[in-house]
Amino acid sequence: MFNRFFGQKAKEEATPTPTPENNQETAEDFPGAEQGFNPFKKSLSRTRQFFTRFGGTGEGVSVETPGVPATHVEPARPVPITDDTWDELEEALLLADVGPGTSGWLITRLRQRADNEQIRTTWQLNQALREEMGKLLKAAPLRFARQSPLTVILVIGVNGSGKTTSIGKMARRLTDEGHRVTLAAADTFRAAAIDQLKIWGERVGVPVISQGPGSDPGAVVYDAIQAATTRGSDVLIVDTAGRLHTKFNLMEELKKINKVVQKLLPEGPQELLMVVDATTGQNALLQARKFAEDIGLTGVIITKLDSTAKGGFAFSVADDLDVPIKIVGTGEKIEDLAPFDPQGFVAALFAQD
Repeated sequence: MFNRFFGQKAKEEATPTPTPENNQETAEDFPGAEQGFNPFKKSLSRTRQFFTRFGGTGEGVSVETPGVPATHVEPARPVPITDDTWDELEEALLLADVGPGTSGWLITRLRQRADNEQIRTTWQLNQALREEMGKLLKAAPLRFARQSPLTVILVIGVNGSGKTTSIGKMARRLTDEGHRVTLAAADTFRAAAIDQLKIWGERVGVPVISQGPGSDPGAVVYDAIQAATTRGSDVLIVDTAGRLHTKFNLMEELKKINKVVQKLLPEGPQELLMVVDATTGQNALLQARKFAEDIGLTGVIITKLDSTAKGGFAFSVADDLDVPIKIVGTGEKIEDLAPFDPQGFVAALFAQD
């Protein structure tokens, strides 16, 4: 999508198109993880209960096929779809915080498929639901500079969304992957934001460039780029924009920060990520939508996606904002941050406990 705020076009990213074949990956087949491990399975335990009716076969005796998960084997005694089935599915989507708009779209799409593909059983509906949910989700890896020695990642989000924590965890993950990371404390409106970022910098062992509370965020970013270059860092993560979207000065700050980045690094910034809190559900989506409309985002970080949140929120984010989900936080531990994987997410949603 075009970055309406910065006047740049996001580089094209190769995102595989989901198909019925690659969407039928089970929790045990989560790519890039150790056998039997899916980082979303535990975090979606609360959401999964809403899809119990549609999660597995659960319909008489299934025909066992070696090497094929039970959820992918049609039962010997299938249950027909009724009007109550559609009502139950809509209720499950809404209870899971998928949102009325996205839920309505899914129901309409599934009804069309039921007519066109002769879907008549709840097991067939389950398979179609998994496919459509997988297609809704968009994911993409972090983008890094192609020519510049320094990648700049701007992170925005309202206070309390987990923005600073996500930055700290991201710095830890990037450091573990071999990057040299510097942090910039450009959310100067709150003294606590600067202090929190410094604590995270000490915790993960990366430098934090800061000035005093109330300082010019653009000046902080200028100093941070100079310091990161001098230190040989290849990634600079900028913590900024901690206020609500109704603050006009917030937008002006971001414009100024962008000008500073492009003056020193014409290729940057590579990412403008917004942090959204999954526990606040649709309210967080309203805030994110306003940012997306006025600024333009390259991606979203969903935080607090643990057992207390309703994971259906991810589908609303992907459907409503039309930007990829880059990273998700699945718990409080420092390692509970992972690149978003749509197939693993959907597999966890329908996994058998």
